[in-house]
Amino acid sequence: MTCREKSSTVKKLSTQALALAVAASILAPVAPARAEEGKLTYLTWSGYELPEYDEAYLKAHPGAVDISVFGDDDDAFTKLKAGFRPDVAHPCYDKIQRWNKAGLIEPIDTSRIANWNQIFPIFRNLPDIQAGDGKVWMVPWDWGNTSILYRTDLLPKDVEQSWNLLWNPQYAGRMSTIDAVHDTPIVAALVAGVNPFDLSPADMEKVAAKMREQRPLMASYTTDMTSVEQSLASGALVAAMTWNASAVALRKQGVPVAFMKPKEGMLTWSCGFVMIKGTKNKDLAYDFINSRLAPSSGQHLIENNGYGASTSTAFAAVPAEKLKELELPADPEVMLKKTVFTGPMKQAEELGKLLEKIKAGG
Repeated sequence: MTCREKSSTVKKLSTQALALAVAASILAPVAPARAEEGKLTYLTWSGYELPEYDEAYLKAHPGAVDISVFGDDDDAFTKLKAGFRPDVAHPCYDKIQRWNKAGLIEPIDTSRIANWNQIFPIFRNLPDIQAGDGKVWMVPWDWGNTSILYRTDLLPKDVEQSWNLLWNPQYAGRMSTIDAVHDTPIVAALVAGVNPFDLSPADMEKVAAKMREQRPLMASYTTDMTSVEQSLASGALVAAMTWNASAVALRKQGVPVAFMKPKEGMLTWSCGFVMIKGTKNKDLAYDFINSRLAPSSGQHLIENNGYGASTSTAFAAVPAEKLKELELPADPEVMLKKTVFTGPMKQAEELGKLLEKIKAGG
């Protein structure tokens, strides 16, 4: 999602060219309005279109995939509601209920998913993906964490391991947060000491107050992690809410950063594949999903991005020292006992409107 209005105190990191590119991706489809029969159309996050994730599929079906990217789940939802119809899409778990209610997806037969039983039970048994009779609404593929990535050389060595850092006025204008309802409002709720997934009216006021307190301190609200990484590398930012991949990318560049383990808990999310209702390329869709669940695909995901794969076979393919370097446990259930899992939010729509209002100065 993009910021509609910002006061002069809220600076945008994204360049004009990026803004135009994002606008174009929203307003103009980069693939046919409906998927071409005999060629799979895949709607996904930017960065997930790499061919190494699809080795088995491309070997069996050379060139038989068109890829369209989105900025976040809300962007994808808007495209689908406007009539764009890919075969497979890649939303996150907390949005499945919304997509299902909108009639955008159809059940996936787990008997046709070769590695279904290799998916960690904690993801395989997520309540909102269950469609009954051996079917699911989403096949989990990736999971990861959201936390504060900060410059260890620009902050005190004893900096408090807390989300409260993003409310520290000492670093006003040198921090950034993620422009998404399942990120910034959830963290505001954690800092306010309320349950982000079921807010009472009084709780909502507390969340609003925390977000209003934070707004003048932020350099940007954005999902453009490339710009965030560049600003952290240059020192323009000292801290930002990011995903695992940003920590991996900056460490590869030799930038001194740490991915915080806040006392309130990192956020953990899971995303996966859904089959868009009415697809004519169902067999290709199953081949594609099976290819993504192959151990080598998950291994690339872990080693290249620092995200977790949903299957135990992918983790088994990664050397233990690499997992330690990426701060990933071999079993995600270990990490999820210490983090906040991002599931469905009862007040998601209301929080989304509140976030937009506050960004605009309201």
